[in-house]
Amino acid sequence: MTVTARILSNGLFLLGLTSLGLGACGSSAGGGGGSGGTTGAGGSAPSSGGTVGSGGSSSGGTVGSGGSSSGGTVGTGGSPGTGGVAGGTSTAGCGSTTTTSPCSKSGTTCSLDVGGTTRVYYVQLPSTYSSTKPYPVVFQFHPRGGSAEQALTEYRISAGLPDAIYVTPQGLTDSNGQAGWANTNGADITFTKAMLSSVQSTYCVDNTRIFSVGFSYGGMMSFAVGCEMSDVFRAIAPMSGSLYSDFRCSGTNHPIAMWGSHGLNDTTVPIADGRAARDKILQQNHCGTTTVPNSTDASCVDYQGCDAGYPVTWCEFNGTHMPPSFGTSAITAFFKSF
Repeated sequence: MTVTARILSNGLFLLGLTSLGLGACGSSAGGGGGSGGTTGAGGSAPSSGGTVGSGGSSSGGTVGSGGSSSGGTVGTGGSPGTGGVAGGTSTAGCGSTTTTSPCSKSGTTCSLDVGGTTRVYYVQLPSTYSSTKPYPVVFQFHPRGGSAEQALTEYRISAGLPDAIYVTPQGLTDSNGQAGWANTNGADITFTKAMLSSVQSTYCVDNTRIFSVGFSYGGMMSFAVGCEMSDVFRAIAPMSGSLYSDFRCSGTNHPIAMWGSHGLNDTTVPIADGRAARDKILQQNHCGTTTVPNSTDASCVDYQGCDAGYPVTWCEFNGTHMPPSFGTSAITAFFKSF
């Protein structure tokens, strides 16, 4: 079943499919665990086409319908102003008679015409969804060579955060036949904005809690969201990401909360590139250089001096190109803190 809407608007690594925090899929030089297993330190990224193991994460954060002046309070019917986060907690979809999603399972995508290109995605609602209650939204971006179907189950943030709307899009295929988030000419950011607008107009969304999560190319897209839509999204959780989906990172420059991770022995996306992306978010959040150990995960630190309400947690662990074993629980707790 396909739901179609028309919105006018204006690849990189051969990454395998790994589960968030549990098993690597496909083969690995260092011995990847099977579904439910733990990826051993020193294992390489699995080959494309492996079976997705259990694990996962989520994403998002959004602007309210209404506008605000710079730093001001959201008004009805306007658009968000420079430097201010729209503060509404409900959208046009609140009170709607639509209480189910026609594109919640594999094979039943929703579609949007974005600049003449048909883009597809999934929308999953809480089992107890009510149009009278605003829900957070989590965007889930798959790695290169992966798929939206994979990301529907891979990140598994919904297990700990079931009371949220999950939006899981499909990336465009590059010349090598690998789907991902090259974001050429901002196409994937435009797609993200279109998906969010559709979800806001159809379902009851809490505009103050929109999140994004992703591994590898999905982490890169989460960083792009953090750069270009930081006045809309509340927090991002990029794993093994970089600025490859948005080299300039010159968007709104509004602060955005972040939980990020990167393997110390990553040779697919060198950790120096992950740190460079992290530093862009630190700059946006006006953080200092002082860190303190994270109270939950020994591999993580919390940056000090960041803008109030926009924390940055950064985790460097002994591993290759893979999510950390503690990723699912840590990201879930981070999103739930807002």
